[in-house]
Amino acid sequence: MTKFLFLFFVSFAPLGLWAQSSITGAVYDFDNKSFPMQNVLVRNLDNKKSIKTKAAGQFSLPAKVGDLIEISHPGYHTDTLYLIDLKPKMIYLPIKSTELKGVEIKSAKVNPSVLVDGTGKPVKRIMTDGLEGKKNNDRAGGVILNLGYGKMKREQEKVRFLEERDAYETEIRDNFNEETITKLVKLQGQDLKDFMVMYRPNVALVMSERPFNYNYYIAKAYNNWKKLPVDQRKLPPMPKLKTN
Repeated sequence: MTKFLFLFFVSFAPLGLWAQSSITGAVYDFDNKSFPMQNVLVRNLDNKKSIKTKAAGQFSLPAKVGDLIEISHPGYHTDTLYLIDLKPKMIYLPIKSTELKGVEIKSAKVNPSVLVDGTGKPVKRIMTDGLEGKKNNDRAGGVILNLGYGKMKREQEKVRFLEERDAYETEIRDNFNEETITKLVKLQGQDLKDFMVMYRPNVALVMSERPFNYNYYIAKAYNNWKKLPVDQRKLPPMPKLKTN
């Protein structure tokens, strides 16, 4: 009886091990969630294994917990999945949009004899003779000044830049924080704090790719962080300033 049980276990153990060393799932279009996507490339960035989805969008790929899975297809945003378990996955790829949003253009006919500045206010004409000004072919031709407009425009640009930067900083705080990172890669304690300091995305990076895929960035950064020696998984301390 003992020998029979041993043979039974040996026969079925490989099946159990195989089931626990692969990830299965299906890929669908993000906008049309009932549409399965065929020939989507699913690639394990850790063991370099890859496969393309079948007609029903399904795939099965060798993997283990902690692996990084990349899902890509021409015309769609590339997505990345960090495996915290080996449960079947449902993945929805968003299409890359290259179309410009509709712009409504309104026109108005302006009397060319009326001079206005950027605020729509009339521009004062400074006369040189105290009467009606000189023509352009006169020696002391009339002068048109728009005092202060250049400075005002620069101030407006500065305010707009600061407001835009503040909006991006808020977006980064909302998407790159302890709660989001812990759910995705299970970092905690000092390791989590060091990871956030080392890999916090800056505004220029977030602006360069819209919409910015924070989950992909976090998973990719974590994969790089794991490859670092333990003593390099944090920033070096700030040098002490010399005192007089």
